[in-house]
Amino acid sequence: MPVLSIAQSLNRALDHALATDPDVMIMGEDVGRTGGVFRITDGLQTKYGSDRVVDTPLAESGIVGVGLGLAIAGMRPVLEMQFMGFSYPAYDQVISHVSRIRNRSRHRFTAPLVIRIPYGAGIGAAEHHSESTEAIYAHVPGLKVVVPSRPTDAAGLLSAAIADPDPVVFLEPIRLYRAVKEEVPAEPDPTPIGVAAIETEGSDLTLMAWGAMMREARTAAEELTQQGISVELVDVRSFVPLDMDRIAGSVAKTGRAVVVQEAARTGGFAAEIIAQLQERCAWDLLAPVARVTGWDTVVPLRQGEPHYVPSTQRIVATARRVMER
Repeated sequence: MPVLSIAQSLNRALDHALATDPDVMIMGEDVGRTGGVFRITDGLQTKYGSDRVVDTPLAESGIVGVGLGLAIAGMRPVLEMQFMGFSYPAYDQVISHVSRIRNRSRHRFTAPLVIRIPYGAGIGAAEHHSESTEAIYAHVPGLKVVVPSRPTDAAGLLSAAIADPDPVVFLEPIRLYRAVKEEVPAEPDPTPIGVAAIETEGSDLTLMAWGAMMREARTAAEELTQQGISVELVDVRSFVPLDMDRIAGSVAKTGRAVVVQEAARTGGFAAEIIAQLQERCAWDLLAPVARVTGWDTVVPLRQGEPHYVPSTQRIVATARRVMER
């Protein structure tokens, strides 16, 4: 099997979808001739033509609005928002129409589309290129929301999202596009949406994260293991549906948990996981569940980013405090 990065895996999954399903098409700013701002769609317009890989105006609301119409008509559009901060002009379309069309039409219509959103800090970009506001999409009924942290899941989750009969917000951690590589099947093997991954089993502490923060979480798990703490590492992967059965099962086994998110602390998705753990695992917990997060501020520019993004050291220190309770 070829060794690919997340960026290469996404490109291959899109290539496979275009080749095997004539209803699949890609739309977005610079996705065609340029190949996307992060080159995820590189070469696809040349291969499939400008009718299937469509360069659009700088109009996110228009991209999603047109994509919704195409999806209702039977197409399977994959729509790219260049950055998380650029997706906000389309939020009205997403929350008012894309997420509601199945309910509004009494199941006569649905919106089998994918909204790809690169997100996260760590590349020295400006403020609207760096935020992690995944919770605002997870809060919208009618959407599925997923985020891969490794190349195999990137291809598998994207393939599953394109095949899904309902709209999927597909979050792509910018910092990991070319930072993580592994062997990936030649043809994408769909990864079920709504299933968390237990990467390593342990007995003392459950450590969970998603997206770009999985890299720091993996390193933290290794350091804690070397210190004699048995860590069960969980990649959440899917916000909606959320695999609370697997997450709660892990925490019930270990009795302690730390949740890591890059997003600002207040109202983040870590709080939702902790609330549900309190409901399900209150009598199993040996210590309060802790969270390691970004700060309640706009993501700073390059020199300040290392102080904003949760570090391995912060994760390890938090885990050790939980173990001492």
